[in-house]
Formats: sequence, C-alpha cells, structure tokens
Amino acid sequence: MKVLAFDTSNQALTVALTEAGQLVNELITTNNKNHSTTLMPAIAQLMAEAQWQPADLDRIVVAQGPGSYTGLRIGVTTAKTLASTLHKELVGVSSLAVIAANAREYDGLLIPLFDARRQNVYAGVYRWQAGILENVLPDRHIAMAELAQRFANEKKVRFIGSDTQKFRQLIAEVAPAAEINTVGTWDVPHGSVLAQLAEQSQPVSDIDAFLPAYLKKVEAEEKWLATHSPGDEDYVEKI
Repeated sequence: MKVLAFDTSNQALTVALTEAGQLVNELITTNNKNHSTTLMPAIAQLMAEAQWQPADLDRIVVAQGPGSYTGLRIGVTTAKTLASTLHKELVGVSSLAVIAANAREYDGLLIPLFDARRQNVYAGVYRWQAGILENVLPDRHIAMAELAQRFANEKKVRFIGSDTQKFRQLIAEVAPAAEINTVGTWDVPHGSVLAQLAEQSQPVSDIDAFLPAYLKKVEAEEKWLATHSPGDEDYVEKI
C-alpha cells in the first residue's frame, strides 16, 4: 500500500510517503509558515522525488486534530479533496497520538499537549503497551493546572510536545515528580509515524462527512451561542 500522510495541525509541517509500511520520503519543518501555501508544494516535491504519480496512491492519512483551527482546516480539506478526486482511502489520526507515538521507548504514561491559550491545553494520555499505542485518557480541552493535578501522584509520567516548555513552571509546582520531555525529535510530528499509526485503521466511510476534531468551539461561535438558541440552523449558516 502506498500512503501519503501529512500533519498541518500546529506550527510544524510534516509530509511523508510510505510503501508497505516502509518510509519512502519525508519532510519535516518547524518553521512558522503558512501551511496553505506550503503543503501542496511539499507534497508535489516528495511525490516527484519518489517518482510517484497521484494515481499510484492507495491511502491519504491526515492528522485530524486537535490543534490550530486554521491548520486543521487546511489539512483536512486537502486530505478530503485528494481522497475524493483520486478515489482513494482516507484515514484520520489524532494529532496528539502522533506526538505520543514518537516516544516508543518510554515505559510510562505519555501526555502530549498543545497550547490552547488562556492556560488551557489540548491533551490526551497515552501509553505504549506490547508495541501498541494505547489511549488511556481521550483527547480533550482542559485547564493545564487541572491536567497536572490529575497526575501529581503518578510515579512515571512524561509531558511531551513543543508547547510543554510553556508550562514547565506550573508542572514543576503541581506535579514535581512528572518528567518534561527533553528529546527534541519527540516533540514534533513525523509524517512517517502518522502513516504507521494509520496502518491498522479502517478508512472513513463518508469522506464528505469527515471533519477536524477541534475539541472546542471557536471563540466567535461560543459568543454567538451565548446569545442564541440553536434550532434548525447552525452557527455557520447563521453568520
């Protein structure tokens, strides 16, 4: 199976091509660029270097969220468009799972997180068990202080992801026994890891209905819902 996998859910951009579970080509950049203008050129570059044609692909894999609203929309829209027009399989994978999966060698609890602003984070809890990445606590939007408190007494837990450094002091105060990841390559997404996580996943049955996993409404929608009662029309239709 030939797979195209990409993650635009946060600042980093990664694109990978794999075949039969083996890495063919991969790009990872942590530069803060506009994914809307860099994603397709990156895909085209990797495909050209691998001498693949779009028709050669069997599956499109995308980091479904959580993460940046804009980044998720870019990634999911691109994935849906490619899967639909090329008539290929589409699989979505948790953006947080992609980060946790980097730390295969760690034998404790892994807590990947993304900054969600105002001292909140998007986070989940994962663990490698017998070569399988298990989701111990589903991905959620949560106050960072509450998250740290939940694991204050855990004997072996590691917070992981580029945004973890922003909460270093809070973690040290609330959960002093917890580890903060220091392996730089574990903090960023890898397209090859994303493709690997999707290997055992079933493709979505309805490509058109596939949506980003935001986990939280956008601020404008929250303000609208505060003064309106949703009926037959939804927020998007209303504005």
